[in-house]
This record gives sequence, structure tokens and C-alpha cells, in this order.
Amino acid sequence: MEMINHPEHYNTGAIEVIDVIEDWELDFHLGNAIKYIARAEHKGKYKEDIKKAIWYLNRKLEILDKEV
Repeated sequence: MEMINHPEHYNTGAIEVIDVIEDWELDFHLGNAIKYIARAEHKGKYKEDIKKAIWYLNRKLEILDKEV
């Protein structure tokens, strides 16, 4: 159960990423970007996770551009 609710890479530092995402009321795209950035150093796939974060940020920008 710990691998589902509290995997090791989720619990680095004093605050879990999901708590930050919920407290800041981030939407799906920004929440995922923060998630990948925060966990990147702890999963062994740093560059891949940074690219994923950038993908989500670019996707958010595309949505914002359509709203203008």
C-alpha cells in the first residue's frame, strides 16, 4: 500500500507535492508540471521528468492562447 499512497519519491522533504498542488489550487497542467519538477531528482529520470514538466507548461500556454 505504501507504493500506492506514499512512494519514496513522493515523500522527499517535509511536504508532499499533492499537498502543495491542492493548497495552491493548481489546475491539472500546472499541478503536473510541479509534480514532475519536484520529483525529478528522486526518480532517476531527471531529464525525462523535466521534459514532461515543460510539455505540461507548453500545453497550458496553448490553452491560454486560445482563450485570448
